[in-house]
Amino acid sequence: MSPPPLLQPLMLLLPLLNVEPAGATLIRIPLHRVQPGRRTLNLLRGWREPAELPKLGAPSPGDKTIFVPLSNYRDVQYFGEIGLGTPPQNFTVAFDTGSSNLWVPSRRCHFFSVPCSSSSFQANGTKFAIQYGTGRVDGILSEDKLTIGGIKGASVIFGEALWEPSLVFAFAHFDGILGLGFPILSVEGVRPPMDVLVEQGLLDKPVFSFYLNRDPEEPDGGELVLGGSDPAHYIPPLTFVPVTVPAYWQIHMERVKVGPGLTLCAQGCAAILDTGTSLITGPTEEIRALHAAIGGIPLLAGEYIILCSEIPKLPAVSFLLGGVWFNLTAHDYVIQTTRNGVRLCLSGFQALDVPPPTGPFWILGDVFLGTYVAVFDRGDMKSSARVGLARARTRGADLGWGETAQAQFPG
Repeated sequence: MSPPPLLQPLMLLLPLLNVEPAGATLIRIPLHRVQPGRRTLNLLRGWREPAELPKLGAPSPGDKTIFVPLSNYRDVQYFGEIGLGTPPQNFTVAFDTGSSNLWVPSRRCHFFSVPCSSSSFQANGTKFAIQYGTGRVDGILSEDKLTIGGIKGASVIFGEALWEPSLVFAFAHFDGILGLGFPILSVEGVRPPMDVLVEQGLLDKPVFSFYLNRDPEEPDGGELVLGGSDPAHYIPPLTFVPVTVPAYWQIHMERVKVGPGLTLCAQGCAAILDTGTSLITGPTEEIRALHAAIGGIPLLAGEYIILCSEIPKLPAVSFLLGGVWFNLTAHDYVIQTTRNGVRLCLSGFQALDVPPPTGPFWILGDVFLGTYVAVFDRGDMKSSARVGLARARTRGADLGWGETAQAQFPG
């Protein structure tokens, strides 16, 4: 495999907090941003056929909402920390709604390794392999205690990656991946971490939300909220769209419009909300038409460059979801970066053809999710899974960022 291209789609991760969750109290953690380097990552995963969604058990008493800080790498990698073991050892992971397993690099029999220094480690030994779109990991399963955002004591089965042969992982700014997809995607039938937290009574609701800070002047990368959402992150109301296939977070998209003259997804189409993909992807022919409308100039590896001087003149790209138009301006969908003193403007759209029966579909990655906060609600025995979307607040707008806002839980 060749090294990753200039700016390809990708990841989100979480950091932890040593505070015990209690009642409805919101736990806030300051966020930080990793300074840009030359390394980028694309983890367009291999898509599999979904199956029936297992239902979660009844929630535990009390509302528990946990905030997990996110770091941002050049607006294409968001990540944070978790802890594994007793005492916990920190790992930087990508939080990925497009997969369902937790894995970290194996440090077997090295000083400070999870197996060799954790008093709560339990060997499993089952082999696992996860194939992503541009990378693969192999290793064995193990069990230990998870610490995440202040939640402690959850016994999770995780992957110890013994072999990461793809160069894509060598270019990553994180250690592993924590999947937030549905159980059907999980390799070897391992219960996803979110399910474990709810089942063990450590998290009240199977709900989480992402706020991605895309302001390059800010030092932090955003926030992951476990157990609900924070209105300080978005401008109400939330528009809820039902999940149509409970594997990836797949929903129905009614249409896509590029300015007044071009309509894509004209008959309706499937869309995936994926924190593990940095860009917005769609079928090749439609992405080609979109770039013709916005003046995209093709580069290698399916990327397109935009003339920076044209950004103020470019049309909006709008997505019709749940009967509501979600608009992206050129400032939202053009990724601006500087390389060796030269300003580059790259399109936030890329072609990706996912064959039937799983595809075709669009992927609304971090370019979309940086503009619109997403609340991922797994549902329960009484309600089905859904995703809530609302315009992300900018710092200093409406609610002050330092104000305490009451957590919201989908009813």
